[in-house]
Amino acid sequence: MKIFVINLARRRDRRAAMTAQMLRLKMAFEIVTALDATLVSEGWIARHFTATGPLGRLSKGDQCCSLSHRKAWFTFLAHGAPYAAFLEDDVLLDPAAPRLLDDFGWLPPGTDVLKLEHFGPQSQRVLVGERSEIGRGRSIAPILSRHTGAAAYVLSRRAAIELLAAERWDVPVDHLLFNPNVSALASKLKPYQLLPAIARQASGGASDIKPWRLAGNSFGPALIKREIIRAYYELRLLPQQIAQVLSGHAQLVSVANNHTAVVAPASHTLLQQRGAA
Repeated sequence: MKIFVINLARRRDRRAAMTAQMLRLKMAFEIVTALDATLVSEGWIARHFTATGPLGRLSKGDQCCSLSHRKAWFTFLAHGAPYAAFLEDDVLLDPAAPRLLDDFGWLPPGTDVLKLEHFGPQSQRVLVGERSEIGRGRSIAPILSRHTGAAAYVLSRRAAIELLAAERWDVPVDHLLFNPNVSALASKLKPYQLLPAIARQASGGASDIKPWRLAGNSFGPALIKREIIRAYYELRLLPQQIAQVLSGHAQLVSVANNHTAVVAPASHTLLQQRGAA
């Protein structure tokens, strides 16, 4: 399976750490250079996003991150492969990752979006539908509730084409893919979750998006309005989700995988702590 790693050119520390991890796991990959929010104009970005959306106005950092994934999808389609995996440059991988990502033969037909990552606290539970065993000690299940983060996932060509057909986005890429509460495309593409996950974002490193988010979070009427709208969208599917649980068609499951907390080489941790140049 083709693997793309999304990396900011100025984050040489992350690129080096990711390269070391992939070499240790004997996994081939291709770097896709991410869009840098410090270099891209507001006018150019405005062509790709609505002025606001279910989560409010997106920060410039979130917009550039989302467009970086979009760039990776275009690169994938140019290769002609039926599936590809997409990784952000601060992801930690389970030792089982090479066996799962060496080909796509284990993917059940009709699986267009598969989340490989666990995002959130270790105790988090995600609402999923009926599981399908895929062998290798794992299963996949449809995601029925919000499980954001876009550090590791698989797309089919059909999904990439569908996603790229959307001219303007109103939510960031992880919500677009994995939050049916706010994303019509997530509801349409019916993303699956790998259980247990084989990836998790590293913690403790310098974030390139957080400063942009903080800049737009000053307290005031706009922030209050945004949070009210967010709350509505996050709760609007709750009655349906409760009904699915009560009928036995859905269950809350743990996605966490303890292996992803220890697989990164020491160089990854040290480089993350030093931050960007």
